[in-house]
Amino acid sequence: MRRAGLGEGGPPGSYGNYGYANSGYSACEEENDRLTESLRHKVTAIKSLSIEIGHEVKTQNKLLAEMDSQFDSTTGFLGRTMEKLKILSRGSQTKLMCYMMLFSLFVFFVIYWIIKLR
Repeated sequence: MRRAGLGEGGPPGSYGNYGYANSGYSACEEENDRLTESLRHKVTAIKSLSIEIGHEVKTQNKLLAEMDSQFDSTTGFLGRTMEKLKILSRGSQTKLMCYMMLFSLFVFFVIYWIIKLR
């Protein structure tokens, strides 16, 4: 009967004292450690990036809420102004026409006066 330590009758992949299987395992283990460390750095970077994105989203949502309230107040102000214009337009057209004629005459006399002074 032969000894298991010399490569026969032992577990598969065990080559006795030559160390071929152990060196292959060691190289794979080192590469796994290197890849694991690289993956750890990438996960940490993605985590910090996602946290920053979360903070930015919260800030943008706050800004949008403020803009929404400002637009609501502006819409109310504009609505009230339009209602006042509707009331004004329903008023007497004769009165408005009279004001327009007086303004036109005033502008005409100012222009006449400026031309006369030259």
